[in-house]
Amino acid sequence: MTSDPVGIAMVRIGIDVGGTFTHAVAIDNDTYELVAHAVVPTTHQAKEGVARGIVEALQKLLGEARIDPASVAFIAHSTTQATNALLEGDVASVGILAMGYGVEGYKARADTRVENLDLGGRLLDIAHVYVEVKPGSAALMPATAEMIDRALEQLGGKAVIVAAEPFSVDDPGNERFAMERATLKGVAATGTHEISKLYGLKVRTRTAVINASILPKMMESALMTAGAVADAGIGAPLMIMRGDGGVMNVAEVRKRPILTLLSGPAAGVAGALMFERVTDGIFLEVGGTSTDISAVKNGRVIVRHAEVGGHKTYLRSLDTRTLGIAGGSMIRVKGRSVESVGPRSAHIAGLPYSVFADPRDLRGAEPVMIQPRPGDPADYVAVRTAAGETFALTLTCAANLAGVVERGDYAAGNGEAARIAFEALARYVERPVEDVVRNVMDVAAGKVEPTVNSLIEEYGLDRRLVTLVGGGGGCSAVVPYLASRMGLQYRRARQAEVISAIGVGLALVRDMVERTIVNPTEEDIIRIRREAEESVLRLGAAPGTVEVEVEVDASRNLVRAVACGASEMRSQELARPRLCVDQMLGIAAESMRLDPPAIAVAASTSGLAVFQGSVQEKRWMGLSRRTLRPIRIVDYTGVIRLQKSNGIVVGTTVGSTLQAIENVVDSHTAFGDGGQQMPEVYLIYGARIANLSGLASVGHMQALARTEIEGLPLEDPIALVLVPVS
Repeated sequence: MTSDPVGIAMVRIGIDVGGTFTHAVAIDNDTYELVAHAVVPTTHQAKEGVARGIVEALQKLLGEARIDPASVAFIAHSTTQATNALLEGDVASVGILAMGYGVEGYKARADTRVENLDLGGRLLDIAHVYVEVKPGSAALMPATAEMIDRALEQLGGKAVIVAAEPFSVDDPGNERFAMERATLKGVAATGTHEISKLYGLKVRTRTAVINASILPKMMESALMTAGAVADAGIGAPLMIMRGDGGVMNVAEVRKRPILTLLSGPAAGVAGALMFERVTDGIFLEVGGTSTDISAVKNGRVIVRHAEVGGHKTYLRSLDTRTLGIAGGSMIRVKGRSVESVGPRSAHIAGLPYSVFADPRDLRGAEPVMIQPRPGDPADYVAVRTAAGETFALTLTCAANLAGVVERGDYAAGNGEAARIAFEALARYVERPVEDVVRNVMDVAAGKVEPTVNSLIEEYGLDRRLVTLVGGGGGCSAVVPYLASRMGLQYRRARQAEVISAIGVGLALVRDMVERTIVNPTEEDIIRIRREAEESVLRLGAAPGTVEVEVEVDASRNLVRAVACGASEMRSQELARPRLCVDQMLGIAAESMRLDPPAIAVAASTSGLAVFQGSVQEKRWMGLSRRTLRPIRIVDYTGVIRLQKSNGIVVGTTVGSTLQAIENVVDSHTAFGDGGQQMPEVYLIYGARIANLSGLASVGHMQALARTEIEGLPLEDPIALVLVPVS
């Protein structure tokens, strides 16, 4: 493990709140290996909510593993507190203090009225007051302060105030002044400029209202967990998981608790990225009742604007698709055939799995039809034994019989017990037991496959590079069979049953800045990049660890910068053995499915090597062929950082980078009915990969590249990787 100046071995702690259990893990800060694991029931019903379980899990981990609090380098937790508050209607009343002026003010008055906002089947208690205020003048005019104070009095009794003004993203002065006046009266406040930098007052106000409604509950939770960390003697600042796969500090949670929505599913993907180092793939976190499915592209999570209660917001969260199919999913029978698998699970029905039973306990097993919950269809099948006990027939039982669950796997059970139960079902449907098992596996995979295909197509993933990665205790019941059926690569995450907690412990500080800009200039690109970088530094990222990716959406006049950084200067890369080039080449060859002699080092930097091969691809039913030049960028610890099925590699130096970008982009830009189409471009320097794709012009690429390599020696090697327009 890494040691601090006084020689204490360092660990990272991650705590993940699941639907049934809260898991806490300690991870070696050097090797990322699991050191200890503790689990407690998730405390949904406690007065303190799930925060109580977080504290209990932390205390249990520290006590059972005898972890010295001084050895904790990083600590973070996910939370369902915000999600639960919305689902259960445990939200605060909100008062909207809208501001505007002149003709624009009439529209602002209408756009800031958020009415009939249905959250969890309950209407949010919202009041609205409008004040005529000139832009940027509130703090300068005593009369305006009096008007705002009167408006706050009209909103008296509301727990949280939302200050809203049309162009506060450019000048937040009036919103800030209104928030200060509310704070002086002892009322919590938020402004729309804190939630998003995008124009669109209506959506921005709606997002701010949702944020305000969960603010008191989340402040209470954050203070409790932060207090528990301090009381334990842990000096590392507590970080909270965001819905986009990053973490932020407690101070930011108090301002933007809405960012923690959907942080549970995001934790698993963070584990897939940091622990499994997935480059391009689909991550399936399989529990007992449901499966969360997410896409990873170029080593980045896929996020989008989320809807809350069916309402569009400016909240950016992980694009996760949740299906009611998982390890505990029960089998439904109609007539004499398997009709479906799920959505009800053995957990919901309160039944044990057949596969985890002692075969002797299943003597005399006969099929029975049950209703897991009142109102459910009565066609879920279970077995009742001679002793009168009832056991569920689940997807995990079928997977064990199908031979896709390896020995020692978390989902591995007693095959003899599963066979007894399935033989009872086979007699009932009058088919061989092997056919019934295959039928169950096909039905289950058939429910998941369309979602996986949809994510692959929607985000333009290359099927030749896609790997299905299984996480969660039930992953082996779903993912291996699905991968075989779809002809895709597959791997089970290490420590799959606690991958979400590991993901929390390894997550990076993350933030995003979005701005509406028509025809952005190079200066705009640099300014927004700098704004994103400064934001993650405020949230707790250490200088020198931050990487920023910028994207320009010309069709929506949108510029987006996503920044990620570690909360401390990490040394784990130095602690891992450095591989030689031949070893790295072997890793690239295995990934490309080529013999090592067919691969060459196309370029290298101090921290990365670019390998390129050559393959012949048949087209048009074998009537023609084309040559593809697959690329793998591998770091010196053996991790594939970027992979492309076809591309061009150009070696250059820092001093020649800008001219090289212009040359290669100009020569590989295509023109068609849709206009100009530029290639994907990646800038490789040191141990970093900067994605220059998605920018609107060569000038934008050069501006971003200039910022990335600023200060480097002019003779340092640079590699450019291009993926031509197909």
